[in-house]
Amino acid sequence: MTRVFSGIQPTGHLTLGNYLGAMRRWAEVDQHRADSLFCVVDLHALTVDHDPARVRRLSRQTATLLLAAGLDPEVCTVFLQSHVDEHTRLSYLLECVATDGEMRRMIQYKEKAAKERERGGSVRLSLLTYPVLMAADILAYGTDEVPVGEDQAQHVELTRDLAVRFNQRYGHTFTVPRTTLPPVAARVMNLQDPTRKMGKSDDSGVGVVYLLDEPDVVRKKVLRAVTDSGREVVYDRAERPGLANLLDILAACTGGNPESLADVHDSYGSLKKDTAEAVVEVLRPLQARHRELCADPSYVEGVLRDGAEKARALARPTVDTAYRAIGLLPPVAETSLSAAR
Repeated sequence: MTRVFSGIQPTGHLTLGNYLGAMRRWAEVDQHRADSLFCVVDLHALTVDHDPARVRRLSRQTATLLLAAGLDPEVCTVFLQSHVDEHTRLSYLLECVATDGEMRRMIQYKEKAAKERERGGSVRLSLLTYPVLMAADILAYGTDEVPVGEDQAQHVELTRDLAVRFNQRYGHTFTVPRTTLPPVAARVMNLQDPTRKMGKSDDSGVGVVYLLDEPDVVRKKVLRAVTDSGREVVYDRAERPGLANLLDILAACTGGNPESLADVHDSYGSLKKDTAEAVVEVLRPLQARHRELCADPSYVEGVLRDGAEKARALARPTVDTAYRAIGLLPPVAETSLSAAR
């Protein structure tokens, strides 16, 4: 059976973009068609300045929202990255295979490092090596497919390169994964700046619909969305990005076609109103399930505990094989030590 691995960082409150672009597909498609692992990659949240209490809080919230979105622990594996030591064990081995030049060519590193320097902050080494840890996340499980957005595709290509290089140098150890890009209309843009995606780490949040926003807050944000010059409602990503974003969101929420939806709206106001209500209705069952899960924290804790145990059992044989292949002695068993005494 095909194995799929996906991860999401607890670096901010999850957004409509996270749900429409990834989480909904994980719940409706991926967990049923493959042996799927879904991981809250909390170690990645430490690559920039952070509040420890906030990381813990967001890690729990992210895991709870994944379950609220429809991930079924009886069908797939849901866990926290930091609960499975094999991720960090393998990451160091892959750092011994990767090169400094490869790391510094990563687009996300360049962008994030530049922002940190602009703020007068120092750039952590972990930000540079973050793609190697991501590669370890993927390779530890013999992953066949990695569903990611275009912004992460470069990291999966690095993962493929590291897997091939390790296999060539030290013997076949890793499955070489392939990238699967999300379907059309899964990229949700910021409502106030439709040239950039709706990100969970947005500073203001005005153009971002969060999954736990109250219905009236959702309506207000959508109704205040930036549109384009002109009066005609047309679908044109290049020339009318604001309208195209609203049409994409409406289409994703209703299962419609953005071009066809443009034909049935004669004003920006009508489009915004319908889009706002569609978003509210899409989020309603997720928010209701989230409230139920928050009322039973022991259930979520149990899911994460069991998920970590299952993930650990899957990853350990591959990581142990990689340790032997690269030249490290296996640990001496306790029974052998007792016999020697």
